[in-house]
Amino acid sequence: MFKTYETGSFFDEMLQENGEPKDHYRYFHSILQQFSEEEYREKHETAQFSFLRQGITFTVYGEESGTERTMPFDFIPIIIPAEEWGVIEKGMIQRVEALNHFLDDIYHDQRILKDNIIPKHLVENSPYYYYKQVGGVDSPLQNHIFLAGIDLIKDEHGEYRVLEDNLRNPSGLSYVYQNRYVMRQVYPEFFSEHSLNTLENQIAHLQHSLLSHVPNNISKNTEPRAVLLTAGMYNSAYYDHVFLAQQMNIQLVEGRDLIVIDNMVYMKTIRGLKRVDIIYRRIDDDFLDPEAFREDSLLGVPGLIAAYKEGNVSILNAIGNGVADDKAIYSYVPDMIRYYLKEEPIIKNVDTYLLSDPIQKEWVLERLDELVVKNVGASGGYDMLIGPHATEEEREVFRQKIIENPYQYIAQPTIKLSRAPAYQKGRFYPCHVDLRVFVMKGEQVHVLPGGLSRVALKEGSLVVNSSQGGGGKDTWVLKEEMQHA
Repeated sequence: MFKTYETGSFFDEMLQENGEPKDHYRYFHSILQQFSEEEYREKHETAQFSFLRQGITFTVYGEESGTERTMPFDFIPIIIPAEEWGVIEKGMIQRVEALNHFLDDIYHDQRILKDNIIPKHLVENSPYYYYKQVGGVDSPLQNHIFLAGIDLIKDEHGEYRVLEDNLRNPSGLSYVYQNRYVMRQVYPEFFSEHSLNTLENQIAHLQHSLLSHVPNNISKNTEPRAVLLTAGMYNSAYYDHVFLAQQMNIQLVEGRDLIVIDNMVYMKTIRGLKRVDIIYRRIDDDFLDPEAFREDSLLGVPGLIAAYKEGNVSILNAIGNGVADDKAIYSYVPDMIRYYLKEEPIIKNVDTYLLSDPIQKEWVLERLDELVVKNVGASGGYDMLIGPHATEEEREVFRQKIIENPYQYIAQPTIKLSRAPAYQKGRFYPCHVDLRVFVMKGEQVHVLPGGLSRVALKEGSLVVNSSQGGGGKDTWVLKEEMQHA
């Protein structure tokens, strides 16, 4: 039987402070109580073996030759009531709209910089700002963000906060689908009765958003040909690439499969060259084109940026998006919302200290044992200090990093991330969770119902990234009628 635990000072997704389930978990909790210890073990093993059989893996680098692992999975879902999801949905649409306005602005008129809303040096010093390569280029639909992955957390009061924006190559959408597939095997009795928002038609939204980005020089009546450009099977997110290409019915290609002739992009096939109109790229800007970026890149396509600038091919997400998900720029997103949309942010940021400011830097250096410090360009939990859990030696290393290169780091309070029960190694215990919400933008903006709930399976850990010992949970968004049943 599921055993309750002390929620302590943390916000718990499932349990109230008295140990009773919250209303939207009540039905699931009652089913959970009916299983025996043996059935729990069986459900856990069913989930793990399903991932193994389907070859759902990711690669952890930094170990010898890179280590391939199956995605850790927990069979207790995160359940979100319809009303709560409605707020998330509106907040995500608002945020992505503002970020898209920002990207279009800084690669064109730069009004937000001229009006001193955002310091010019933060944009110009960003390693992901590629004005020289793509400044003044008009994106189809004036849209720079085809797919965003926005990471949300809940604080100790149960209030959602945006942790970070992923606007370059957000990964994990395939895991949302595989988590749901596995859960249907684990809980067949639950899905037959429960009223959840399904994922069945969501890939159609993604495909429609993709194909709506017809290049500016192509007739809008033409059926565009799209491809997904991958770095290849050794990329850590290769499973994601394969899944999305298959589901959207587009070719999966590597750089060597494409060629540029007279500023037009073609795919090499056994029937000759085929024109390519839209590239959903899953490789970083620096590797896209050795003529425009890194000369040593073997992953990209020579001449691709020239074809892009001529309006003969669309590249999604747009080149240079990294300047908008830079962790220093992140602190200004609420100002972007007010500036471009004339609205107040629906979902707040986490408080953020910019270490390029001497006063904020000194304040942070005196409190490294209380704060989280992050590299503005890193992701996946790398080059990050969690002050309260770090040793004095680790804090000293970061102190020197900040002193030597303050522009490279930001600091945030150590938030008491919400927790949810997980079942691992034969027992239930609470683990910290966050939620990556996927937002698709084409002619309209659409938010995938649910998203990728990531869980810090290591007991007491705050790091949810799979590369750092985290795992996944399925995310259920209840339909309105289910809540009032």
